[in-house]
Amino acid sequence: MKKRPVVVVDPEIMGGTPCFAGTRVPVRTLLDYLEGGDPLAEFLEDFPTVSRKKAVAFLEESAEAVLATIPQAA
Repeated sequence: MKKRPVVVVDPEIMGGTPCFAGTRVPVRTLLDYLEGGDPLAEFLEDFPTVSRKKAVAFLEESAEAVLATIPQAA
């Protein structure tokens, strides 16, 4: 079964800004909330088109991508 994308980049949506799939909400907005110390619940309340599942999947995929770039100790 093919996994649905969490983030899409489409020049027709927000000028190609990476957004949560099926929305016009840039993923950068979630990062800005978290960097500002706001809880995930506040972001989800302010952007109801983004599901908790999508937000968490984005954070998990981001963490995996960053961790994959760190060399592992032998």
